[in-house]
Amino acid sequence: MKFAITLSAIVALIFCVSAGNPEDYTKAQSVYDFSAIDIHGKEVPLEKYKGNVLLIVNVASNCGLTERNYKQLNELYEKYEGKGLRILAFPSNQFLQQEPGTDKEIEEFTQKHGVKFDVFSKVDVNGDNAIPLYKFLKLKQPGTNATDSSIEWNFTKFIVDKDGQVVERDVPKKDPLELIPSIEKYI
Repeated sequence: MKFAITLSAIVALIFCVSAGNPEDYTKAQSVYDFSAIDIHGKEVPLEKYKGNVLLIVNVASNCGLTERNYKQLNELYEKYEGKGLRILAFPSNQFLQQEPGTDKEIEEFTQKHGVKFDVFSKVDVNGDNAIPLYKFLKLKQPGTNATDSSIEWNFTKFIVDKDGQVVERDVPKKDPLELIPSIEKYI
């Protein structure tokens, strides 16, 4: 079995280990204790989003759920961005390799789809190589899987309140527009 490690994955790993991420994600107080690498390779302290409601979602370009989710995520962003909603999209290739591209290719794909929300570098959301943020999200909202808290598929959605607390986890098949009552509750 061959494993390909991209430069962006190495950079993301280095930043996650050395930058603004706690050594032990279980001791983090909120998502604001973490940082992530954006699609352009820049470190982004999540503290930047303090005071906003966050919708954090793992995305993939080649999934059957992509078109509907990107369209509805854009609609949510346009409707609620001025009211304090920020959407953070984390591409992941862990589900049937449905996000095989480089960060540059992913960025081009999102531009073609008119994405206005924040897109980050491709990451792992499950397993030992999952970024600390996703380990924290799953710790705080384990989901419905009886055996572990793994992300089940592309477009699993987490809602984070204005204090950086993970308050909801929603399944991939739940459309983003169905999250409006929850978003309005926390805005």
